[in-house]
Amino acid sequence: MKLKILQDNLKEGVSITSRIATKSVSLPILKNIHIKTEDSFLCLSSTDLEVAVKWWSLTKTEKEGETTVPLDLFSSFINLLPKEEKVNISSEDNNISVECKDYKTKIKGLDPEDFPIIPTVEEEESITIKTDNFLEGLKQVVDIPSNTKVKPEISGVYFYFSGKTLKLVATDSYRLAEKIIFLDKKVSSEFSFILPQKAAKELLNIFINEDEIDIKFDSNQVLFESTMKETDHPKVQLTSKLIEGEYPNYQAIIPEESNTQILLDKEEFLNKIKAASLFSGKVNEVTLSIKEKEDEVKILSEDNDLGNYETAIKGKTDGEDVDISFNHRFLKDGLSEIKSSEIVLSVNDESSPGKITPVGNDDFLYVVMPIKNN
Repeated sequence: MKLKILQDNLKEGVSITSRIATKSVSLPILKNIHIKTEDSFLCLSSTDLEVAVKWWSLTKTEKEGETTVPLDLFSSFINLLPKEEKVNISSEDNNISVECKDYKTKIKGLDPEDFPIIPTVEEEESITIKTDNFLEGLKQVVDIPSNTKVKPEISGVYFYFSGKTLKLVATDSYRLAEKIIFLDKKVSSEFSFILPQKAAKELLNIFINEDEIDIKFDSNQVLFESTMKETDHPKVQLTSKLIEGEYPNYQAIIPEESNTQILLDKEEFLNKIKAASLFSGKVNEVTLSIKEKEDEVKILSEDNDLGNYETAIKGKTDGEDVDISFNHRFLKDGLSEIKSSEIVLSVNDESSPGKITPVGNDDFLYVVMPIKNN
């Protein structure tokens, strides 16, 4: 293998692939990055056997070849090279030589034949989506899934395509978020899958600078892909195994109606919940006391060792008076992901879930279970 590539391009590729490589004791090859020339392209790959990423760049290739080298060492060296300078890369007997101005190194590699084969997605469905809307919506739900082996189906983000919408759903049994993303084109039929949380989080970092993402999947795995601007060749691919099983009927726990609603300023409500959290005790409990005649909600918390807290926030109230307690962390998480300046809190009684929705659009909702008091 012998090629030339700009340091800036190589640094980008190493940064992207380094997110997936894993420190495996049983399989040392997983700590390596796979480097291969493909005609006029350089391809970098890494995998942890569950998620894999490939990155391509146009290069001046003089000799075809491939090898694998330790990613940590390779990445550290590439990041130290002068910016906007050409990097000369060559390999022999699985070892790789890197030269850039007066920087020169030879890194020992492993046989590329031992590198895991990254599976090909046997495309059953595909859709192209604008990256900014997609990643912004994914960010609103990605931290919610529960990392549990008891209910693996809720350890990922649920993707549901229908008509001209994509619904992203996540839950940990204590709270649930649903984000609706509107598509430019109608999908041919309804389809869905559950993406592991790790892969979902990596999408936010890997595709942040891309304009569009092609999503292709079959029954076992999904492929997210962006293409180069100068050619229709892929630039970045992230392949992930899908979580098997059927996603819970989450619609059943979303309250369709509510006895009480209150319109609140989001930032003021969030800040006062944060203050109450300082005195919330071991179970993170804060109590909301909604009074219709007073058009306000009182926020209370108490810690036997630290003291107590009480405040109130004015809002437009409709419905019955109710006292309900929540885990302050779940409230803060939901409120922090809402983009509007005002929210509506909807509740029924002290033992039923509450719902938080933004004012001005209906593309996001957040449901949180209460702390039930005996």
